[in-house]
Amino acid sequence: MARAGITVDRLVEAAAELADEVGFENVTLSALARRFGVKDASLYSHVKNLQELRTRLAFLAGAELIDLISAAVAGRAGKDALVAFAGAYRAYAQRHPGRYAATQIRIDQSLVAEAPALRRTADITYGMLRAYGLDEPDLTDAVRLLRSTFHGYCVLEAAGGFGASRDVRESWDRAVDALHAALVNWPRGQGG
Repeated sequence: MARAGITVDRLVEAAAELADEVGFENVTLSALARRFGVKDASLYSHVKNLQELRTRLAFLAGAELIDLISAAVAGRAGKDALVAFAGAYRAYAQRHPGRYAATQIRIDQSLVAEAPALRRTADITYGMLRAYGLDEPDLTDAVRLLRSTFHGYCVLEAAGGFGASRDVRESWDRAVDALHAALVNWPRGQGG
């Protein structure tokens, strides 16, 4: 029987808070059980295992991230949309480091179809890139370029990996400018 007051949603929200406090990799069912003042076994009536909890956390964080991005890019196109998208992405990674880490896990593809936030993420990202005149396979390549650049930057920044005296925000802005230039001058017809 489920413990009074614990629901799947409350459990996932508590996991998200814990992830931001101690890191995604340190989220365990035992740590959550301690937060709720219950035994570990009590949580198994809500989630099958740690992998399910982490997947649910990834979906929650992905939905939060795309909501933030969607609001930022609304009514914008081209460079304005790219700057807004990038800014929202970075702000989320800074504000919610554990949740952000959850968005990077590999999710079983059979579950992806059931996640409307992931569909919205693709729609918004591809829609922004179509304004640059990109079609497949260039769209997929451009998505991978943006994701790897944004993710790499956010991870390095969070780890204190930028030791030069140049302001990190100024470097971020220049990186986004460079991405815009790359998208405008994308080598079309080269994909394969």
